[in-house]
Amino acid sequence: MNLKSEKINGCNVLFIKEERIDAHNSGELKEAILHLIEHGEINIIVQLEQVRFIDSSGLGALLSGFKNAAAKSGKLAIANMQQQVLSMFELTRLDRVFEIYADLNEAFDSRL
Repeated sequence: MNLKSEKINGCNVLFIKEERIDAHNSGELKEAILHLIEHGEINIIVQLEQVRFIDSSGLGALLSGFKNAAAKSGKLAIANMQQQVLSMFELTRLDRVFEIYADLNEAFDSRL
C-alpha cells in the first residue's frame, strides 16, 4: 500500500495514495495506523482524497485505528473523503463514529 505519514500542525496526517482500500491492502493500513499509535502519534488524520472505493475490511482497519487511538486518549479523524467513500460510511453509520472533515484545514481548525 502506498502510504505517507507527515506531521502537520501537531497532528500526524496519513496520506493514502491508493484508489482502493479493500481486503488486499487493508491489513497494511491497519498496521501503519497501529505503528503510529504505538510510537506516540495518537492524533491522526487519515487523508482519503485519492481513495475511490472502500470495503468492509478497509472500514474495519480504520475503525481499529479509531479504537486504538481513543484507548490512548487520542483521535483518528478522516479528511478529504470522496462521495463514493462517504456513502459507505453513511450506509454503515460510521459517519456517526468518525469525525469527518471536508479538507485538512477544516480538520486542523477543529483542534483535533
